[in-house]
Amino acid sequence: MSTTATIRPRRPDDIPALVEVLAAQQPTSHYPLRWPLPFPPEEFVVRKDEERAWVAELDGSVIGHVAVSAVDDDELGQIWSAGAGRPIRELACMSVLFVDDRAKGTGAGGALIRTSVDWIRGSGRTPVLDVVQRHSTAASVYLHLGWRQVGTARPEWLPDHEPPILLMVLPD
Repeated sequence: MSTTATIRPRRPDDIPALVEVLAAQQPTSHYPLRWPLPFPPEEFVVRKDEERAWVAELDGSVIGHVAVSAVDDDELGQIWSAGAGRPIRELACMSVLFVDDRAKGTGAGGALIRTSVDWIRGSGRTPVLDVVQRHSTAASVYLHLGWRQVGTARPEWLPDHEPPILLMVLPD
């Protein structure tokens, strides 16, 4: 059995396994925040605005996922733009990052982050992301990796009882 995850582009036939991994890790990670989702989980994994997506694999099994999306010209985009000092069109959002709980220690999470960041930088843009404050461990990991918090926001999907999400930028 291998102990190191490999990263490859996501394929359509990965979606059922990714939905299973997402559901299995949700009780411990609380990601996504709402579960069950009010829409098919396949729509959470595959976003309409995504540009690229990758999976982490271990011994032929899909164990994680990350995607990159364009940044909209909305409140979040404007906060990220101000924090990065770059126009919205020069930003890209790392999103839908999750890893199977059983894959701890495989390097899957870090490899997925590096893959998406490298692709964003290769496209000449600055990486951005948002983090639910309940996911303080994730926020701590991002800060350790050099991401900076540049603001907060209350998107429409965030329940009223939750504090605002953190908006982060990975400076050049």
